[in-house]
Amino acid sequence: MEPGSVENLSIVYRSGDFLVVNKHWDVRIDSKAWCETLTLQKQLRHRFPELADPDTCYGFRFCHQLDFSTSGALCVALNKAAAGSAYRCFKERRVTKAYLALVRGHVQESQVTISYAIGRNSTEGRAHTMCIESTQGCKNPKPSLTELVVLEHGLYAGDPVSKVLLKPLTGRTHQLRVHCSALGHPVVGDLTYGQATGREDQPFRMMLHAFYLRIPTRAECVEVCTPDPFLPSLDACWDPHTLVQSLDQLVQALQAAPDPDPMDGDPGPCSFSMPPPPCSKPLKTEAQQASCLQWLSEWTLEPDN
Repeated sequence: MEPGSVENLSIVYRSGDFLVVNKHWDVRIDSKAWCETLTLQKQLRHRFPELADPDTCYGFRFCHQLDFSTSGALCVALNKAAAGSAYRCFKERRVTKAYLALVRGHVQESQVTISYAIGRNSTEGRAHTMCIESTQGCKNPKPSLTELVVLEHGLYAGDPVSKVLLKPLTGRTHQLRVHCSALGHPVVGDLTYGQATGREDQPFRMMLHAFYLRIPTRAECVEVCTPDPFLPSLDACWDPHTLVQSLDQLVQALQAAPDPDPMDGDPGPCSFSMPPPPCSKPLKTEAQQASCLQWLSEWTLEPDN
């Protein structure tokens, strides 16, 4: 996947109601800043000028978000009704998302459930970042769950790294990046949450990619699997040497999994393996359940990458 330009927008799904694009890394979704030379909004206007909606602020209805540095699947609704149906799927937690990443170090466990609560960092100079609840200055931490499955171990520019599949079960801002960093395995190229080792000038991008997306609206099921960008043939710095789990098998598990029922309680840490083991234990008391439901009701469409 070459660096983004106005002309080279990749479309991975199109219907009468939705587009799904394979967003480039280091591209903003939209911006009102005159100096912003490239945005996804501009790419869409260039490619599909007839689809731009003058009733919207940016011309297109983006169903969710991806960070500036994150590449991959991003869904665009082509009309107000489609946008509403996609929003309901997100609100009811019926959307399935999975990301690919290269993270620092060799993750020893083949599968990890990361459950650190995440809040905003109120520390001076870090106000734009998130942090886990044990961090000094962490404001309003909320329960967060991420499933991590190790795919490969190898080296990136000579340093040990792991290729992983990440499935966010909640949608907190920067959730995947914060959780990987808290685990001691930050995303390669993450200048915000990465370790200060002086090596983050080596990668040409942050190695986080929105790989799989399924939005089961009532009218249609929008389901896409984008190309894997973390292959030795595409990046000579990435040298995998140990296969831990087949990505193809995990994709089959994702595609075969039933869609969650609307508002079906707290999504426990279900496994990617086949067949998946039972989810986490139910909450023991009514007070715990009420507290958890209150947290979940505050879930917003924030970028979880």
